[in-house]
Amino acid sequence: MSAAIHPLPAERPTDVVRRLLDTAKAEGRTALTAPEAKELCDLYDIPVPKEGVATSAEDAVALAEGMGFPVVLKIVSPQILHKTEAGGVLVGLQDAGAVRQGFRTIMENARAYDAGAELAGVQVQQMLQGGVEVIVGSITDPSFGKLVAFGLGGVLVEVLKDITFRLAPVTREEALSMLDGIQAAEMLKGVRGGKAVDREALADVIVKVSRLVDAVPEIAELDLNPVFARENGAIAADVRVVLDFAPKAPRYRPSQEQIVRQMNRIMKPEAVAVIGASAEDGKIGNSVMRNLIDGGYQGRIYPIHPKAGDILGHKAYKSVKDVPGGIDVAVFAIPAKFVAQALTEVGEKKIPGAVLIPSGFAETGNVEGQEEIVAIARQHDVRLMGPNIYGFYYTPKNLCATFCTPYDVKGKAALSSQSGGIGMAIIGFSRSARMGVSAIVGLGNKSDIDEDDLLYFFEQDDNTQVVAMHCEDLKDGRSFAEAARQVSKKKPVVVLKAGRTSLGARAASSHTGALAGNDKVYEDVLRQSGVVRARSLQDLLQFARGIPVLPTPKGENVVIITGAGGSGVLLSDACVDNGLSLMTMPPDLDAAFRKFIPPFGAAGNPVDITGGEPPATYKNTIRLGLEDDRIHALILGYWHTIITPPMVFARLVVEVKEEMKAKGIEKPIVASLAGDVQVEEAASHLYDHGVVAYPYTTETPVAVLGAKYRWARAAGLV
Repeated sequence: MSAAIHPLPAERPTDVVRRLLDTAKAEGRTALTAPEAKELCDLYDIPVPKEGVATSAEDAVALAEGMGFPVVLKIVSPQILHKTEAGGVLVGLQDAGAVRQGFRTIMENARAYDAGAELAGVQVQQMLQGGVEVIVGSITDPSFGKLVAFGLGGVLVEVLKDITFRLAPVTREEALSMLDGIQAAEMLKGVRGGKAVDREALADVIVKVSRLVDAVPEIAELDLNPVFARENGAIAADVRVVLDFAPKAPRYRPSQEQIVRQMNRIMKPEAVAVIGASAEDGKIGNSVMRNLIDGGYQGRIYPIHPKAGDILGHKAYKSVKDVPGGIDVAVFAIPAKFVAQALTEVGEKKIPGAVLIPSGFAETGNVEGQEEIVAIARQHDVRLMGPNIYGFYYTPKNLCATFCTPYDVKGKAALSSQSGGIGMAIIGFSRSARMGVSAIVGLGNKSDIDEDDLLYFFEQDDNTQVVAMHCEDLKDGRSFAEAARQVSKKKPVVVLKAGRTSLGARAASSHTGALAGNDKVYEDVLRQSGVVRARSLQDLLQFARGIPVLPTPKGENVVIITGAGGSGVLLSDACVDNGLSLMTMPPDLDAAFRKFIPPFGAAGNPVDITGGEPPATYKNTIRLGLEDDRIHALILGYWHTIITPPMVFARLVVEVKEEMKAKGIEKPIVASLAGDVQVEEAASHLYDHGVVAYPYTTETPVAVLGAKYRWARAAGLV
């Protein structure tokens, strides 16, 4: 009786990946061979051509005849990643003789290029022709982790550098957005009689690549270049996979619930300790105490000083451990060398937060000192703000936990900065512009608390409507992106990322890596996360001030009403620059506007009422713009005339706006005022009544409206 024959079980996908990685690691390689890369692609259903590896010229001929001519030959060597540079690629071989000679040529070229390279053979591949050559790839960014990339491919990839990035893995919708995210997006739609590419197939490749690199952390870089995108599919002609087996240290990250719980106690404390409090004018510890007292903070204040009995009317204690009852946050105003010991006592007292004003840590090269205090904080579950900061303000509690000037103009904008100088600029602008704030926070070295902690706090803070952040870097870009994506669905998040200019592409062994200029990654990932990016400090401040003032638009149609043709042209340009859609005026609406403007005026869009018109013309056209449901936002261009003086214009705009509001109609209105100095008062009056208005500029009001639109689109509200 013969024994039953059982077929060997097929390898599980995880086993295939493990085998490929273990083989490469055992052989000391940092890249997969082309056949191994193909096997990985097959595993994730990423389309690649028919191919095989030949170890002799006759093997190559047999493989070519089996898949059909023409074919491509490529060297297979773990040491030769850039095959073209080594003379290791031949394309368009049409018959057996060409393949036989091509095999010999490639092997000779490879030996000449790197005499020590291991030559595993020659890859014979079905030749692909036709379609648009694109690149799909991935890099591992130091801050954001795994990113998937898409752009123009083939020989143009590093010339045009037309590429876009997203956090991996991506959804199908995000993959499709990448196709429209490059400058050459029109090429994919078919130009000069060419066929449009199969967008769904191309998006499918992007999604699968993103899942692959997300599932296999050892993949440091991946290139599919070129991918031939055709009208009926997409297929990768070449695959390169670079590996990194170095273990990644996990970043400490409390749960969102822990973050919110501790941040609430830090930002809204019932009791504050000032470590290093002083009665002597000019000392930081004195300034902090005075700001707490003079700012009107109603909680308990505990000065900590080794010798003093009383400081500014408050009983002093030698240590926080001597204070009876609980403390929510400790503000440090002592030299760096004393911080570790005092922080240990803070931990033993079970104080959840420490605000570290002192400098002298990582920013001066004292990395070990900073690591020491972080270790102490981790041991005792203390969250650290700083070091090297100006402190923070939280106006709903009348809390000025800082040595800077006090600030008491309450509002709904929360701002943070990595720089103390930028923090002072925020304070000065906020006061000058009468922009009420809920919080101003310094982050400094970001040894612990950073932007994502603040985002989770401000998300649930009823006193905050918009969050604006200045940052020079992101410690954990992926964590920030996840927080921003969540928070921006509810509240606008504005970011000024300093260091926009690229100092050069990252040295990398893949095309995708070489294209990953730092700012391009930030640009794309921030957009993917729903963040409104500010290009300048002025943008950051004006967006923080203006976005909460404007109601959310209900559609994309923007109409300009102007008293000056020149302003109308500049306002139109600004709309294009800020991604706003100027409404194509329907004939009936055009006729309705023409009833109110002189014959020599111009309807259409912009609606030019001319400068010599009385207040009634402004009033009637603005009312029409607000009443018509097809119009979703108004941009007003005012020209200073004696017939309609600035304050007359401002008051009539507010009057019409309030009249429409009483009828349940609210739309974003921004205004540009051109004229003599009286337009400053008029712009201020408009802003105070919910119209974002500026004198002497056509760009700024439109930029603020554009920022509101970018947030509303990302949040799915438009």
